[in-house]
Amino acid sequence: MYRILQVLFLSLLFCSPLLSQQTPSPAAGAEKTLPQVLIIGDSISIGYTPHVKEALKGRAEVIHNPGNAQHTGTGLAKIDAWLGDQKWAVIHFNWGLWDLCYRDPPGSLKQGKKNGKVTFTTEQYGKNLEKLIRRLKKTGAKLIWASITYVPEGEAGRKVGDDIRYNAVAKRLMKKYRIPITDLGAASRRFPPELFRAPGDVHFKPEGRKKLAKLVTAKIEEALEK
Repeated sequence: MYRILQVLFLSLLFCSPLLSQQTPSPAAGAEKTLPQVLIIGDSISIGYTPHVKEALKGRAEVIHNPGNAQHTGTGLAKIDAWLGDQKWAVIHFNWGLWDLCYRDPPGSLKQGKKNGKVTFTTEQYGKNLEKLIRRLKKTGAKLIWASITYVPEGEAGRKVGDDIRYNAVAKRLMKKYRIPITDLGAASRRFPPELFRAPGDVHFKPEGRKKLAKLVTAKIEEALEK
């Protein structure tokens, strides 16, 4: 008799409509994975990335490449390591300020326009950047290019107007490969002097970084929605 009652109790327990309609709790590790966003770039991107991370918190995991991406030569040497085996949803990338910088002596980190040598000419820059684009394309991620930010008067290792010339090279490549652009170059060109860290400095104060971050965030959001 006891055995029969036990069977009836278990049958009622597992066949209860209320229990059968309950949503099972997810297994450990089964939580929804956020889309992975990679930002590649130099110190300008290092400056705005924390603000992009905060803006996209809970919607995407934003990661910057380890350290400073420097110039396209560094990019070619390290891109495979930066990409790894990760499945990236969006890659927001930039090279340029280091490429157009004059170094004295060449190959050093010391800036110098007077007797120095440019890191990469526009022609070399274009060839390197195209190789990097082709590698990034293989990831299947949505790509976004960030144009080179403004080079102000009095910059120690960079010539005024070179940001425009190198951006023109990059723009042609982005058009060729149908890659949207976050136009940080145009935006930073309109920045008042007080948003720059110092006269003749390509870097920005916190408020300037936040303004750039808003533009970057908007482009990444657009890519994620698609």
